[in-house]
Amino acid sequence: MATYIMLVNYTEQGIKAIKDSPRRIDGVRVLAEKLGGKMGDLYLTMGAYDIVAMTEFPDAEAAAKFALTLGALGNVRTTTLQAFPEDQLRDIVSRLP
Repeated sequence: MATYIMLVNYTEQGIKAIKDSPRRIDGVRVLAEKLGGKMGDLYLTMGAYDIVAMTEFPDAEAAAKFALTLGALGNVRTTTLQAFPEDQLRDIVSRLP
């Protein structure tokens, strides 16, 4: 499975209902599983993003469906980054021309 880092910001709707966040996070974990993925660690952050979440999906299409579904709910906006662990980085670099 591929790793994706999601950078998340609350929308106005999401921050107004911030006390519902734990319940919404539970639902997001279920959604990830329905799409064949997994939500790993999730962090509340201070700075440019409100949340950083580690996720895994079988492919980019599943990750996109996940991000689009979250956005459609109206509580958050996401920026998704595909991440390569160090061993993959070493392999990719070793095969450069």
